[in-house]
Amino acid sequence: MLATPQRSRTPKGAAYLEKGAGEPLLLIHGVGMQLEAWGPQISALSDTHRVIAVDMPGHGGSERIAPDARLDGFVAWLSATIDDLGLDSLNVAGHSMGALIAGGIAATQPHRIRRVALLNSVYRRSPDARAAVRARAAEILKGGHTDYDGPLLRWFGEDNQHSEAYRLTRSWLSDVDPKGYATAYSAFAEGDAFYADCWPSVQCPALFLTGADDPNSTPAMAIAMADAAPRGYFRLIENERHMVNLTAPVAVNAIMREWLAREAP
Repeated sequence: MLATPQRSRTPKGAAYLEKGAGEPLLLIHGVGMQLEAWGPQISALSDTHRVIAVDMPGHGGSERIAPDARLDGFVAWLSATIDDLGLDSLNVAGHSMGALIAGGIAATQPHRIRRVALLNSVYRRSPDARAAVRARAAEILKGGHTDYDGPLLRWFGEDNQHSEAYRLTRSWLSDVDPKGYATAYSAFAEGDAFYADCWPSVQCPALFLTGADDPNSTPAMAIAMADAAPRGYFRLIENERHMVNLTAPVAVNAIMREWLAREAP
């Protein structure tokens, strides 16, 4: 796993790590995480690409966004970060909440995005799933003790609680800024349909990857997005749940290398 790195900061307060040279690849993590969650991908893909991993607003070293920000506010933040980094053309991959942001930037800035990858993304939740995640968001907004055991159980299952990936993920959740976490989770709770209608207009290669046993970012969701995007395609990792970039890094890295090799506009 990636040791805690020295971060750089953009003029607008986004913290990031840059490694490697070549075509840019920007990585965005999920709610409660930080850029180190992409450690296996940073190490592997920086052999061939200029990899830039960012801390989401209110996470890691990045400054908070407005507390009432919705998903489009996070997408605007990413657009400003890309401007600050001087990137005119790049590949973008996101995990979980980061996948929603990556999808939003592909929808709103298509001229800049060569390829987009969504790992373990949600898409048009069922009414019951939407109600459950909204209820969790409301509890988080109230403050007080935050339940980390629930997310960890969903992300890893009952049999992986002694793994290094589990330990790291729990440490990142425990360290997250509560206000930054609440803002991001609220946007995440409402974000599954925000750009859902945009996929038919996304013309670049679009990878949708998830774990076969992920109970929230389900294979059916990934397949539906892949079917909606003209150059979309679906990849499944068997016997894995939500944190596939950490728990199945060899498989994820191979799939991402193949994605990065696809012809872009």
